[in-house]
Amino acid sequence: MGCAAVTVSSRLENLVTWDSDWAGLRVAVTGIGVSGFAAADTLIELGARVVVVDAATSDTAKASADTLKIVGAADVLLGEEAVTRIPRIDGELPELIVTSPGWRPDQALLAAAARAHIPVWGDVELAWRVRRREGRKTADWLAITGTNGKTTTVGLTESMLRAAGLKAIAVGNVGTPILDALRDPVEYDVLAVELSSFQLHWAESLSPVASVCLNVAEDHVDWHGSYDSYLADKAKVYEGTQKACIYNAEQFETERMVENADVVEGCRAIGFTTNTPAISMLGVVENLLVDRAFIEERRDSAAELAALSDLGALAPRHMVANALAAAGLVRAYGVDPAAVRQGIRDYVPGDHRIQPVARHNGVLWINDSKATNPHAAAASLAAFSKVVWIAGGLSKGVTYDDLVREQAHRLKAVVLIGADSTSLAEALRRHAPDVPVIAAAPGDTEEVQSAATESATDTGSTLPGEQVMALAVAAAARHAESGDTVLMAPAAASMDQFSSYAHRGNAFIEAVRGLVEGQAKTGEE
Repeated sequence: MGCAAVTVSSRLENLVTWDSDWAGLRVAVTGIGVSGFAAADTLIELGARVVVVDAATSDTAKASADTLKIVGAADVLLGEEAVTRIPRIDGELPELIVTSPGWRPDQALLAAAARAHIPVWGDVELAWRVRRREGRKTADWLAITGTNGKTTTVGLTESMLRAAGLKAIAVGNVGTPILDALRDPVEYDVLAVELSSFQLHWAESLSPVASVCLNVAEDHVDWHGSYDSYLADKAKVYEGTQKACIYNAEQFETERMVENADVVEGCRAIGFTTNTPAISMLGVVENLLVDRAFIEERRDSAAELAALSDLGALAPRHMVANALAAAGLVRAYGVDPAAVRQGIRDYVPGDHRIQPVARHNGVLWINDSKATNPHAAAASLAAFSKVVWIAGGLSKGVTYDDLVREQAHRLKAVVLIGADSTSLAEALRRHAPDVPVIAAAPGDTEEVQSAATESATDTGSTLPGEQVMALAVAAAARHAESGDTVLMAPAAASMDQFSSYAHRGNAFIEAVRGLVEGQAKTGEE
């Protein structure tokens, strides 16, 4: 490494506040979506020389590019060619690259940056470095990751903090970029920060007050390269934690992450469990959420936080776990039990997360489009006894054998969606051979037995998502009887047939409403 690289490295090490010397720093920002736009906009405001690149050429991308040029971007390069090589800034290579979280490390531009020894930060790393600003309150961070439940937990955390009278906001992977919150005129007391494994991969300096990894299961293996690499990035949530590392006592991997984390001296390890808690844990006793961690008399008593009924009519086990994890974070921050209970009561669950859509002719229809991997789908299935399951989609390199093996006894029938559900169909054939499998394919929604599931693997990817879902709902209705639940928990990503999990969930909701209205008009039982 030459002298120039050493000088650049030294300069970057000193960029630790908003008021540091960012002027003239050459930065390439990869991605012009929500995170990338916020990063570029922030860096331009700081005085950096910014070039943004993205493969997109949509009207939305062009509009964002025009805005960034107006506010001072040195350039914005769109199209496939723009992301194949490192862009020049004022005729020279960038001193830093700030990447959007979805960009894989082996992407051509980022791989070239690694070979050229150009540092790469994520938007979260940038946010951490500019969080302190002269004349403004510095918000504390509570960090949340996990394969499933992140958005619910970050929402519960925000709600509990607000119930305690604190200025709090949920940010990060939940939708609002951290950088936008930092530039908000509101001076927040605390940020509830949802972090994906992608964001954690590109973060190095974080030091939250408290942190949690809710759970881990095979997911995003295609992005990380291996499950071990995925776990390693998830574990980074605990690095530098100041007061409490909250872990899932029912999953040894998260406890091991805490044991191996380099934390601030005096930081505590606090477990949560949906069973009776041991000392220094939160858990459940006689339908109450209780705390045996943040009270003086924890050896022989517990503080009541809330009742299971406070979580609503549907309170599956994983929802209880999410509430306990959020409670652990805010209790570490000093929030009292009354605010925990009020925060749970005030929290309104987001759409597409075990969302009741209709109850008609004794059949309960549930939308859990957010269940984008097997672990999430397993949690949904476990909440019901007799299920007609709508599943399938973009698998992201995961396997389905464990999911089907463990949940087969609940399945009455399975309706497959997704452009290629081969992996799921084969798992059903191996572990649920007696369960009917139906393909929501164009011109063919007849039942196919598991011995012939090969015919169920092409579910009509050429059809619009709304039509695919309408076919799936109609097929599910033919197999559902009073007392059954039709659960749309795909165990896969949505982008093969839908624009997002929300698009998929809304298509399900509309299809169910259409079915119910149609049956009501005809008087069908």
